[in-house]
Amino acid sequence: MTLKAILSVSLVLFTVIDIAGSLPIIIDLKRQGTGIHAAGATLVAGALMLAFLFFGASILSLLGIEVGSFALAGSLVIFFIGLEMTLGIRFFRSEPDMPNSGTIVPIAFPLVAGAGTLTTLLSLKASYETGAILAGILVNLLIVFLVLHSSGYLAERIPKPALASMRKVFGILLIAIAIQMVRTHWI
Repeated sequence: MTLKAILSVSLVLFTVIDIAGSLPIIIDLKRQGTGIHAAGATLVAGALMLAFLFFGASILSLLGIEVGSFALAGSLVIFFIGLEMTLGIRFFRSEPDMPNSGTIVPIAFPLVAGAGTLTTLLSLKASYETGAILAGILVNLLIVFLVLHSSGYLAERIPKPALASMRKVFGILLIAIAIQMVRTHWI
């Protein structure tokens, strides 16, 4: 486990989790009165990521799904999320939120630990040591907690055009990650 591996894993997860790109969604949820508990959302997302890191391949095997097929499906989801972020086109429609809390749905899942993140963890497992992946998860969970905890403060300080620009930049990065995942597993 090298510092370079930890930084690489952290950057990939940071881009896929896209907590900065999700900030406009988080701010909008808070403005609508949805309760978001930073620690709870972070812990649930972390538990989902760890469970999938260690048991995801077994679960897929039990269902008769190859890891490569799941990775391809996840890369398509990542690709379309990137297109949404970059072009402003809506491909996915979310279910109505639970009225009192957004801690688990939609924050912990699917915004933080969604299909793209879980697929990426399986892909990273093929290229990096588990220790580097765990460190990358921890780094990102810390960032997620800090962003969620300070979302009210950030909403007051970051201009809307800056949030929109951040979303587009991270969208392009997600598209590139999706293409790289397809190239790695299928080409």
